[in-house]
Amino acid sequence: MASIHHQTFIAADPDAVWDAARDVGRLHDRLVPGFVTATEMLAGEGAPVRRVTFVNGQVFDETIVSIDDARRRLVWTIKAFEHHNGVLTIAAATDGTQVTWTADLLPDALAEQVSSAMAHGLAMMKAHFEGSR
Repeated sequence: MASIHHQTFIAADPDAVWDAARDVGRLHDRLVPGFVTATEMLAGEGAPVRRVTFVNGQVFDETIVSIDDARRRLVWTIKAFEHHNGVLTIAAATDGTQVTWTADLLPDALAEQVSSAMAHGLAMMKAHFEGSR
């Protein structure tokens, strides 16, 4: 199983970054505009599911597993993959925020593509919060 890890520093208040991350239906305008173009919360029972449309046109349904305010930790899974567990953590750092995004995924053949997308997403998040878009 592929395990992908990316980190970035964002010169922004960690509470502001977490507030945007935990707003799971607003990726497109609060967390990663330019990386995600639309986010729709799907109706249904059970865990919340969001439909995410990426700038490249790909659309994935993601089940929200956990929103942990105390740890500033968000966990989700992408239904289309054999296995996917994504985790975003937001931590206070000197003069800003340390963001860590990890994903465990199957099939392994998708690791390079998913890793590249994750790196791009973090770069877009950083640009959004630092105002350098």
